[in-house]
Amino acid sequence: MNALYKYNILALLVVALLAGCTEQLELEPAQSISENLALNSDKNIKTALVGAYDALSNGDVFGGNALRNSELLGGDDEIQWVGTFNSPREIFNKRMISSNLDAQELWLESYEAINVANNVLSALDKVNPADRDRVEGEARFIRGILYFELVRFYAKQYEDGQTNSQLGVPLVITPTRGISKENQVSRNTVEEVYAQIIEDLSQAESKLPSSNGVFANTSAAAAVLARVYLQQRNYQAARDAADRVIASGNYTLMGNYADAFNQDSNVPEYVFAIRVTSQDGVNNMNTFYSIPDFGGRDGDIDILEGHLSLYDPNDQRLALYYEGNGAIRTGKWNNQFGNIPLIRLAEMYLIRAECNQRLGTATGATPVDDYNEVHTRAGLPAATSITLDDILLERRLELAHEGFKIHDHRRLQIPVGSNDPNSDPFIFPIPQREINANPNLVQNPGY
Repeated sequence: MNALYKYNILALLVVALLAGCTEQLELEPAQSISENLALNSDKNIKTALVGAYDALSNGDVFGGNALRNSELLGGDDEIQWVGTFNSPREIFNKRMISSNLDAQELWLESYEAINVANNVLSALDKVNPADRDRVEGEARFIRGILYFELVRFYAKQYEDGQTNSQLGVPLVITPTRGISKENQVSRNTVEEVYAQIIEDLSQAESKLPSSNGVFANTSAAAAVLARVYLQQRNYQAARDAADRVIASGNYTLMGNYADAFNQDSNVPEYVFAIRVTSQDGVNNMNTFYSIPDFGGRDGDIDILEGHLSLYDPNDQRLALYYEGNGAIRTGKWNNQFGNIPLIRLAEMYLIRAECNQRLGTATGATPVDDYNEVHTRAGLPAATSITLDDILLERRLELAHEGFKIHDHRRLQIPVGSNDPNSDPFIFPIPQREINANPNLVQNPGY
């Protein structure tokens, strides 16, 4: 099991690193970090790497908002944003402006973490040789998973079999110290960004150990690769990556679906998770999905009948829904100090099932066997035969409200309401402050 701790970084090195970006927020692009950062020892480099994890788990990234915003952007007749904050409302209504706060903060925090990872990678010669592969693997994992998140929010969908020359996001893979004209980067193509993501995650998988405490391990890298390949519709590669995670034997489904959520400690189903404690960290999924009784706001996201009607009446996953503050809520996020599972084993079963079904193969298991691993856990009878639509519905129900919505709409080409999910209003704007600071950046259409 892996969980990602949110740390209080007391070392001066990382305080300078993290504060450096924040203090320059209004003046410099997000790729900048402090000139005073000294990565001159094994200890300092490893401390900086923890700082990259800290940025990764920021509330604007995997501490919740990136997951929430996928659900809002893909929101149709299944959920409703009723909160008072303007930025999420713009996302839900598909009427974002170029200064949308969520778009700005996801960009800023992601590039901050990427730049720390770049600095760590540039100083690997200072790392204890026995730890060098692991440190490189963790830094590449962080960079790869963040570029995957960025390219899915700020660019059009990857189209299999096409050149994918549409604009992606800037690939910054060398350290940035301070600001100069030389590092006023341009946007790379979607094809180039995906190639870098796959390179980073493949290297991470090969260099990371099978067990790595609270940090990324080889299965975490393989699991993100499975997502990347699935988004590309590269079903053979996605199937094989998911199979490697399952075949590792390091993870098992929880017997009770509800036990996969709201956990204060790691559970065997988590391939990779962000851990939040009462001393440190933030769970913004709790903040926005839950109600004050459970540490949330006023219940900013209502679950509608359009979603609930998708479940079989005997589906035990329905038990996680409850009425609170005058509407239906999901109980997945009722512990404000609970872990945020980014990757669960159930997802890997569903990826392998979908890909095997599409390819007419049975790598690792038959599609129906993988489907039944998830389906019967929900208290439903085992199926003897299934269709692709059955698997996709199971995925929709199993992973609901966990950050998959808009990304699945795009890869499956399913309209959001009557709208094309790959059209301009569904793509995040490049933050206006970045456009103002860097004349080489091209804004997305419509902003």
